[in-house]
Amino acid sequence: MREAVVEAARFLAARFAEPIVLGDVADHVGYSPYHLARAFERQLGTPPGQFLAAHRFQRAKQLLLSGDERIAEVCHAVGFTSVGTFTSRFAAVVGQTPLEFRRLPELLAHAPPQPVLMPGGARDGGMVTGSANLSPAAFAALGDAASIYVGLFRRRAARGVPVSGTLLGETNDFVLTGVPPGRYWVLGSALPARAGAQVQLVPARTVSGAAKEPLVVTSASPCHHRDVYLDVAPEWTPPVLVALPPLASSGFRTERKRHTEHAASASQLVVTATSHGHPPWP
Repeated sequence: MREAVVEAARFLAARFAEPIVLGDVADHVGYSPYHLARAFERQLGTPPGQFLAAHRFQRAKQLLLSGDERIAEVCHAVGFTSVGTFTSRFAAVVGQTPLEFRRLPELLAHAPPQPVLMPGGARDGGMVTGSANLSPAAFAALGDAASIYVGLFRRRAARGVPVSGTLLGETNDFVLTGVPPGRYWVLGSALPARAGAQVQLVPARTVSGAAKEPLVVTSASPCHHRDVYLDVAPEWTPPVLVALPPLASSGFRTERKRHTEHAASASQLVVTATSHGHPPWP
């Protein structure tokens, strides 16, 4: 069944812009849609539909940075019919809206990524330690310097912003803190550190890895250890969609904090105006 799943993945990756349905893939590999879907998620950690969408979003990232097409044109070029659906789903998995993502190279040029730890939201939460190591093939693909990102995600796929994450410094050891109770996967990804912003945002080759087993943080078991081994991923595998470099950019974090505070202030003004019987400003 492993061979059928890999062939199905290759089929989807090669035809991501086409209007494919699960039945098309099942017919191609000679299995029922039900059995193929179950085996696909069990083997690759993601359902066929999300796998297909991942390749579409990766192509969208390339188009957003390489040209000046309108968002609607990028949406249709990668197989989506609704701009609203494309935008919301892109933001959910990449961590940026398409427009925000397009502006990232300029932001990163002024504030490049630096080693950082982003703790989770639980002040007295759990902690995860470990080491991230690169394969010889990964070293060769990344050149003479690598930026290694490690984060906690609720699924075995890097989607959205991690619960807790870090860009490693001089050592390959990491510590993730402030982890709220829950079940998580430790995922890692490496980018060519000396490459420009566009290459770091959409690398030519995916270098990634995941801990062998998930972990469960509880009050009774708050501390865990997981090592991650990163290797060059086959071209058909799901790409790492989350935009990692801005998470380690001081300029991005400052801008995001300012935006959050502004939104909170605006919300408070609306609440205050409404409580005094005045309509909010249009």
